[in-house]
Amino acid sequence: MSRKAEDLNRRLLRSRDAMDRAYAEPLDIRAVAAVAHISEAHFIRTFRAVFGETPHRYLQRRRVERSMFLLRETDRSVTDICLDVGFNSLGTFSRTFREIVGETPSEYGLRNGPMLAPNCYQMAATRPSVSAGERAAAKAAPAAAMQSSSFGEATGAIAL
Repeated sequence: MSRKAEDLNRRLLRSRDAMDRAYAEPLDIRAVAAVAHISEAHFIRTFRAVFGETPHRYLQRRRVERSMFLLRETDRSVTDICLDVGFNSLGTFSRTFREIVGETPSEYGLRNGPMLAPNCYQMAATRPSVSAGERAAAKAAPAAAMQSSSFGEATGAIAL
C-alpha cells in the first residue's frame, strides 16, 4: 500500500471516529469530510470504498448498535431511546432497526435481557454483520452470498 493510500485511510479513520463520538447528532457530511481534508463527494465515495457502506448507513448502524445496548440494559421506552441515539422519527428508527437487526425494537427489548459477559464479547456478539434484508437475499441464493468485514473486504460465505 502506498504512503498516499495509508494517509487517506488514516484520515478516513479519524473522520469515522468523529462520527462515532457524535453519533447522536445529525450527520454533517461537510464537517466530517473536513476532518479527512477532502471534498464531500470524494469523502462519500472513498468512505464507501474503504468501509463498505456510506457514511449515512454507517451512522445508522452505529445508532442501532447503541440502541440495542440501551434496550437490553435499561427499562427506558423505545421512544426515549430512539431520540437519545439521534433518530428524529420513531417510524424511521423502527424501520431501520428492523432492517439491520431483523426484529422490531420492542421485540428485541423483550427477548434480550442484560448481558453478563465482558464488554468486548458483548460487542462482538451483538454487532450486526449483515442486514436482515441481505440475510433474506442470502438465503435465496446462498452460494453467491459473501459477508463483508467492517473494512469492506469479503471474508467468506454468510453463516445462516
